[in-house]
Amino acid sequence: MENPSSNTEKLQQDCYNEWMSLQAKRMTELKEALSTGEKDDDKLRDLIRTAIRDFEDYAGKRSEHSCRFSSNYFAPTWNTCLENALLWMGGCRPSSFIRLVYAMCGSQTEHRLANFFNNTNQDIHGLSMALGETRGGIGAGDSMSDLTAEQIIKINELHLKTIEAENKLTKLSASLQEDTADTPIAVAAFYKEVIGQADMAVERALDKHEEDMAGLLVQADKLRLTTLTKIVDILTAAQAADFLLAGKKLHLAMHEWGRSRENRRIEASGGDTIGEVARE
Repeated sequence: MENPSSNTEKLQQDCYNEWMSLQAKRMTELKEALSTGEKDDDKLRDLIRTAIRDFEDYAGKRSEHSCRFSSNYFAPTWNTCLENALLWMGGCRPSSFIRLVYAMCGSQTEHRLANFFNNTNQDIHGLSMALGETRGGIGAGDSMSDLTAEQIIKINELHLKTIEAENKLTKLSASLQEDTADTPIAVAAFYKEVIGQADMAVERALDKHEEDMAGLLVQADKLRLTTLTKIVDILTAAQAADFLLAGKKLHLAMHEWGRSRENRRIEASGGDTIGEVARE
C-alpha cells in the first residue's frame, strides 16, 4: 500500500519544480521586455500581473498540499541546506522583498555616480542625468535610483508594517513549538519504555500541530503575496519589472549556489554529487 506521506511529498516537490521552472521562464520574459530601448509599460504591467498571479496560484497549491503534512514545507527535502537555513515560515521573509528594493536603489545610484565621475567632462546637466533626475510626476524614472521621496516614504511605511506582521507570526510559531514540550507529547515521551512507541494521544496532538503549522504557512504566504503586491503598486512599471527580475534571479541563484556548495562538500568526502534539477 502506498504511503500517503510519500505521495504528498511527491506532489509538493513536483509543485516546487514547476514553480522553479516558471520562475526561470518569467525571468527570461522580464529580461526581454526590459532590454528594449523604448519600454512598453502596458506589456510590463501584463508581465507584472502575471508574476503576481503565478505566486498566488503557487500559494494556493501549497495550501492544498499542506493540509496533512505541512512540516515538509518547513524543512523541504527538495531545498539545499543553505536554502533551508534561510527559511522563514516555509519561504522567504516578506521584509526581504523590501530589503531588495533598498539594495537595488543603492547599487544603481552608486553605478550612476561612478559613471559620472569617470567622465570628467560632465557638466551640471550631466550630473543631473547621472543622478537619475526625471521630468514629470512620481515614478517618472525607469531605475530604482529614480525612486521619489513619496515612493521611499511609502516603502518605508510598508517595511515597518511588514516587520510587525512577521513578528506576530513568529510569536505564533514559537508558541506552537513550545506546545511540543507540554502534555501529552512530552509526558508520553518520558513514560514510554520504548522510544517512539505509538500513542494515539500523541498522534492526535501531532496531527493538530501539523494543521496549525499549515495555517501558519497560509498566513505567511498571504503576507508574502500582500507585500509583493503593495511593492509593485508603489513602483513604476519599469521599476516593478526590474524588482521582480532581481527577485527571481536571487531565488534561482540561491538554489544553484546552495547546490554547488553541497556538491563541493560531497566531492571533498568522495561521494556522488547532486544531480541536475529537472527544468522545462
